[in-house]
Amino acid sequence: MAEQDDWQHEFDHAWANSAEHKEPSARARMLAARWRENPPAPAPFRADPDPVPRRRSSWASTAVVIGCVAAVTILIGYVQLRSSY
Repeated sequence: MAEQDDWQHEFDHAWANSAEHKEPSARARMLAARWRENPPAPAPFRADPDPVPRRRSSWASTAVVIGCVAAVTILIGYVQLRSSY
């Protein structure tokens, strides 16, 4: 029974969350120390990233896919025609 009480006490999240003082994580401490010396530049909320280079049109991609499917179909037909002789 004591073992079960130890298990419940060890993983009692309500008890841990009710603590008066909570220590910040190591990452939060590291960033606070870094920003004290060199504060980050202000940035707008969800700033737009750098412009993305334009890709090929979707029609060009569609044509490439259809061309590959046609080439494979013709190749398979040719191989079957040669093997039937």
